Amino acid sequence: MTPAEAAIPWVAVGRATRAHGIHGEVSVLSLTDVPERFRAGSRVFVGEDGTRPLTVSASRPHRDRVLVRFEEVPDRTAAEALAGSYLFVPADSSPSLPEDEFWPHQILGAEVRLDTGRSLGRVAEIVRTQANDVWVTRGDDGESLIPALRDVVMSVDVPGGLIVVREIPGLTVPDIGEDETGPEGGR
Repeated sequence: MTPAEAAIPWVAVGRATRAHGIHGEVSVLSLTDVPERFRAGSRVFVGEDGTRPLTVSASRPHRDRVLVRFEEVPDRTAAEALAGSYLFVPADSSPSLPEDEFWPHQILGAEVRLDTGRSLGRVAEIVRTQANDVWVTRGDDGESLIPALRDVVMSVDVPGGLIVVREIPGLTVPDIGEDETGPEGGR
C-alpha cells in the first residue's frame, strides 16, 4: 500500500458480530445507508488500514442484521475470527448526494459556531439515535451535544468545514440565570 492509500479516510459500514452456521457466514450489523455495500462483488476492509480486503460472495437479511459470505472466509473458524471487527470502505466510494446534503463522515472535524460567532469546537463524533443524529463537539469550553435538527442547524458548509447552529439556552450556552459561580448565583 502506498502512503497516499494509507491516508485515505475510511467509513465504517458494518460490524461483524458473530459467525452464523458452519459454512463461514458472518452476521453483520449494518452501519450504512447504502445497501449495495453488502451485495455480491462488493469489497470491504477489516480495519482502517486497507490491508485486509474482503469480497462479498453472497448476503441475505436476517432479523436486524445481514448475513454475509466473504470469498476469503471459508469456514466457521475464520468467521469467528472476524467477530467484533469493523468493516470499512474508502470515504470517497460514497455515492454523490444532492446539493445541500452531506454524508455524516464529511462533517467530522468541522468547526461548529453559534449564530453569535462563538465557537463550540469541532465535530468529534456523531451519535445516531432513533430520533435524530447528535453531533458531539469538543472545544475550549468543553463538550457540547448538538441535535442535528433543522430548527437548530442553520448552515453546513462541507467544503469550508464550518457549521453554524442557533444559540439554545441550556444546550449551547448556560441556562439563563446561571453565572460562573453556579446555579445558585454564588450563595
